[in-house]
Amino acid sequence: MKKLLIAAAVVTLAACSTTSPDVVQRGDAQRMSQVQDGTVLSVRPVTVDGSQSGVGGVAGGVVGAIAGSNVGGRREGQIVGVLGAVAGAALGNAIERNVTKEEAVEILVQLRNGERRAIVQAKGNETLNPGEAVILVTTGGKTRVTRAPVISGAAKS
Repeated sequence: MKKLLIAAAVVTLAACSTTSPDVVQRGDAQRMSQVQDGTVLSVRPVTVDGSQSGVGGVAGGVVGAIAGSNVGGRREGQIVGVLGAVAGAALGNAIERNVTKEEAVEILVQLRNGERRAIVQAKGNETLNPGEAVILVTTGGKTRVTRAPVISGAAKS
């Protein structure tokens, strides 16, 4: 039961951090963003490496220590508890890193002024293809790419 709770905590913390273009961070809401027009040159799948905040290691170490301390007598329990803490911490770090890994895309965009930009973001709801018109939205130093809105008809005065 304890292992299940720790795994759930790691998964919950991992969900707090994403590079998805469909998720806007609370601090970015109601902020003006810079928008640039561009055209997709290429899109390729990449993997964003998982993080190790230490939460997985601490949780794994605690579980390993508790499990190991229940082995044998008092002296053996202490020794196995320490070994269990070390093994649990290593396993907890590995689990956290794996759980926080994201499938993403690297999008190469050519701006209207001829400059090129490469942006890595998590896979979102949109599938972008070479030749498509896109906009780059930059807020607080972070940029996301999304399909450009279609403008129909001429503006009436």
